[in-house]
Amino acid sequence: MTRNRKSAKSAGSRFEREIAETLARALEDDRIERRARSGAKDRGDIAGLRLHGKRIVVEAKNCARIDLAGWMREAEVERGNDDALVGVVAHKRHGKGDPLDQWVTMTVREFIAILRGDRIEED
Repeated sequence: MTRNRKSAKSAGSRFEREIAETLARALEDDRIERRARSGAKDRGDIAGLRLHGKRIVVEAKNCARIDLAGWMREAEVERGNDDALVGVVAHKRHGKGDPLDQWVTMTVREFIAILRGDRIEED
């Protein structure tokens, strides 16, 4: 079956929901949920995720082709829109159905922010 716009949107929505539900269950936090679309000032696909009392933006992708650079740019814009600590990309690991087996990608800057609880600025 070839993917069309409708099936791609459906797969993306399903993936977002699966990741949100998995995070909420694993972290025992019912505030974590799939975020409603917010147009030009998008703030990521998952709402309610926090670390060190600060928001985390998750951009969820279920795409046949990997575009880490583009996805990370999108996550960074959304991180800024949400005034969040970090932005990460959760993306589909094809051939793996369990949401716990999917990939999460971030920059070293994001990883350091997670570990420190604050962001380091560029030199």
